[in-house]
Amino acid sequence: TITGNFANVIHGLNANHLTDQVIERSKRMILDTLGVGLLGTRTEVCHKVTQYSKIYSSDLSSTIWGHLDFRLPPLYAAFVNGVAVHSMDFDDTWHPATHPSGAVLPAVIALSEAFPQKKKISGLDLLLAFNVGIEVQGRLLRFSSEARNIPKRY
Repeated sequence: TITGNFANVIHGLNANHLTDQVIERSKRMILDTLGVGLLGTRTEVCHKVTQYSKIYSSDLSSTIWGHLDFRLPPLYAAFVNGVAVHSMDFDDTWHPATHPSGAVLPAVIALSEAFPQKKKISGLDLLLAFNVGIEVQGRLLRFSSEARNIPKRY
């Protein structure tokens, strides 16, 4: 099936698939997303989401970008950091319109921070996870007839 094939491709990816060019582009995408996200932490919408999210707590926690003294459960940290990235709308984009890094990087970083100290992932593992997320998003975009029609609607 299409879904089975998709799952097999994604499951089969490993660090050996990361070429030098992919690693360099990924680092540039990550740096750009972090920069836009840090700038986005100063927006009103990010401030509101951050304040609202303070009601959540957990034994596992991840960083809220721009707030060294404030951490949230990984799910909410990814959400707040994703809002920060998207609130500026300067993050990378594909055609048709989607912002791949702003959706993927906050989740990957939040999850990587939640690992126990003795199971911390390497930088290469983080790059692999980031690229798998980008690959999943790109493939889902290609499967979507709704996304394919975006340019015609605007």
